[in-house]
Amino acid sequence: MTQLLGTEEATALCQAISEKNTPTSVRLNPAKLSEHVGIDVETQVPWCTAGRYLTERPKFTYDPLLHAGCYYVQEAASMFIEQAYRVLSQDIVPTRLLDLCAAPGGKSTLWRSLLPDGALLVANEPIRQRAQVLNENLIKWGHPDIVCTSAFPEEFSGLSGFFDVIAADVPCSGEGMFRKDEGAISEWSPEAVDTCASRQWQIIESIWPTLRTGGYLVYSTCTYNRQENEENVCRICNELGAEPVQIPVEESWGISGDTRGELPVYHFFPHKTKGEGLFLALLRKTSETPPMKTKKNKKGKDQQKSPALRGGAKVVEWLKDNSKFKLYMPDEEHIAAIRETLFDDALCVSSQVRTLNAGILLAELKGKKMIPQHALALSSFLEDSAFPRAELSLDEALSYLRRESFSLSSDVPRGYVLAVYQDYPLGFLNNIGARANNLYPQEWRIRN
Repeated sequence: MTQLLGTEEATALCQAISEKNTPTSVRLNPAKLSEHVGIDVETQVPWCTAGRYLTERPKFTYDPLLHAGCYYVQEAASMFIEQAYRVLSQDIVPTRLLDLCAAPGGKSTLWRSLLPDGALLVANEPIRQRAQVLNENLIKWGHPDIVCTSAFPEEFSGLSGFFDVIAADVPCSGEGMFRKDEGAISEWSPEAVDTCASRQWQIIESIWPTLRTGGYLVYSTCTYNRQENEENVCRICNELGAEPVQIPVEESWGISGDTRGELPVYHFFPHKTKGEGLFLALLRKTSETPPMKTKKNKKGKDQQKSPALRGGAKVVEWLKDNSKFKLYMPDEEHIAAIRETLFDDALCVSSQVRTLNAGILLAELKGKKMIPQHALALSSFLEDSAFPRAELSLDEALSYLRRESFSLSSDVPRGYVLAVYQDYPLGFLNNIGARANNLYPQEWRIRN
């Protein structure tokens, strides 16, 4: 770092890395919450409309609004992708965006808030355990126009030129995480930097054919060195065919550029910006990529509507604007819904890679029963009048989130009831009179 920044800057950086009082920030979910989240907000994150710095770090686990998807706890620097989106969206109208290395979901939920309704977000995480966490956070965010997948970059090879934008927050040596994660310090070595730089190149090289000509790559890491950052950007431009694109920034934000002044790239150093380490580059693809060949539907009988799903007429009424959605069965026991204009795209992705979720999971079929699913409760497209509501106190909400059973007041109807806190849905209960069975997902419960 002394070689890159000079003695004075490197000393200031190392001192900042040694500090343990890191800033805490959250990002509001515009589909659910406008401003107040019940926690003390200090100021807005200047490069993100919905980003907020907090005066202190509360115990987020015990705030039901976090579990309702009203906000996401996200490091402030990583919210800078909003500025990249503002630039690229002036050039193209993105309709298909792939977030390639998406877990745990901070950037994916921000991409989804930035994209217009009707654009498809494919959020991917190759490591299956991390992919489950990603899927959970996307479900809590509540937007229907998402496909969550778990695949390695080369598995997307059948989707030539499919995506308008690819966001790749590639695995790195983690220098920007030193003050938050002591494990990042112990795992760092010059050899680890070499390994990460090589791996990052392989990831981008593998996924590059799926980005259309004129599309955008948002390349980011949470590290400082040139090898994983500027050198990889230069290699992408020279060997794969791309041009770097400038992102306007305010001087007051404290964002640094290329350490040698050669490229329009963006460094967040914790001694200059209020956040952790981040590097970001916006690249426009200039090389030619053949578009994916699509099969045309035959006219006539093949274009007739598929037979109605059992129970479909009932469950579709659980959705707002339900005429815009198409029902399908991801397996033999469930009914889900995808925006009709995105159905073919979602099906195309699912035919290529392992898919955890597409659209909104609505109901589980058990005999003659149709059990509403948790994803429906948290969806921003849940029809307000579809289920009776039970307003819970803070203690009751925490009990619900621990998946404990409790009784509801006598004025709450029997059957499936929406458990809400401060009018925000948390999930479903099955009120059987003497008690209410808790339908909160077992694997999501608060364990203390």
